[in-house]
Amino acid sequence: MSKPHTSPGLWALAWRRLRGDKIAMVSLAVVGAFFLLVLASASGLVASNWEDEVAVSYAPPTFVGADKDVAVDGAIPLADERSAPTPVNVLDPLADDIAELRAQMGSNPSAGVEMYGVTDPLADDLTALRAGMGKAKKLVTHKAATLPFGADKWGHDIIQKTIKGGETSIVVGLVAALLAVVLGTLFGAVSGYFGGVVDDFFNWFYSIFTSIPSILMILTVAAVLQQKGVLTIVLILGLTGWTGPYRLIRAEYIKHKAREYVMAADAIGASHWRKMFSHIFPNVSHVALVQMSILVVGFIKAEVILSFLGFGVPVGTVSWGSMLNEAQNELILGKWWQLTAAATAMAVLVTAFSLFTDALRDALDPKVK
Repeated sequence: MSKPHTSPGLWALAWRRLRGDKIAMVSLAVVGAFFLLVLASASGLVASNWEDEVAVSYAPPTFVGADKDVAVDGAIPLADERSAPTPVNVLDPLADDIAELRAQMGSNPSAGVEMYGVTDPLADDLTALRAGMGKAKKLVTHKAATLPFGADKWGHDIIQKTIKGGETSIVVGLVAALLAVVLGTLFGAVSGYFGGVVDDFFNWFYSIFTSIPSILMILTVAAVLQQKGVLTIVLILGLTGWTGPYRLIRAEYIKHKAREYVMAADAIGASHWRKMFSHIFPNVSHVALVQMSILVVGFIKAEVILSFLGFGVPVGTVSWGSMLNEAQNELILGKWWQLTAAATAMAVLVTAFSLFTDALRDALDPKVK
């Protein structure tokens, strides 16, 4: 006796359609590579020492070549105020007297001062500082004159900084999109299922948020919170981005609540919560998934805009937006490599994610044969 034929489910059919789309699979591979880099960066496997000053300031990319003003070995000479000759100022009437006093003091300035019956109260502190500077000179290592993709103002490797910045931007996009989709799904489910006064209230609430341009709403919430940080950006984007998922989920719940399977669940005494999220939601979950993919792309770009305008990540945290913010001053000096690295990484990820989202929407559409 042969086994009865089982029809493939929605997700199996969607995966079959995705596998047949070469652009979708390449986009998925690119997005997966970015996510693997984020996991490796978060675990410390890569870009863990992105704050180390491994090169000279504004070290150019290797294919451009080192600046002429930088030593071949990349070492930064530290000036020694004792060994450097004092330039003679012909206009200074006290130049000869100062030179004679310095010769009398020799290598111990405090002793020279004490010769005249005056004790310098800062002599001990200055001695300790000079000793610390002497140790620092010994600890200075040679810094690279060039790096594969250059360095920023502080000598940080641009490649590692871009990877670490991608961790912040992608995490913000994912978590904020998840928060927005959860809120939009919850509000849309309650509004579409119950209708009546509940639906009117949520529609009024939705109209308030959509009547204001999204970027102005984001900047308004950012100005009200008056705090910087990854959590703040996630809250700003999540609390202002739920309107899109809400509108679509509400329409799906209005359509599905009159279906036969929901009536059957009502006949056996299923609760409202069970009918909403155990029976209806699995049939509309593909809408929430597609909305989340769309919002991830939008929120990554929004984080870049916020950080570029100064409402984003705080000092000490790097993101693609903060890199672009730094790069605007570097362009005046002709240092273009940080802008190129951050913009290229963001463009590749956003393009791949957008192409994959379009393919996913087509694959999950039951009308597509």
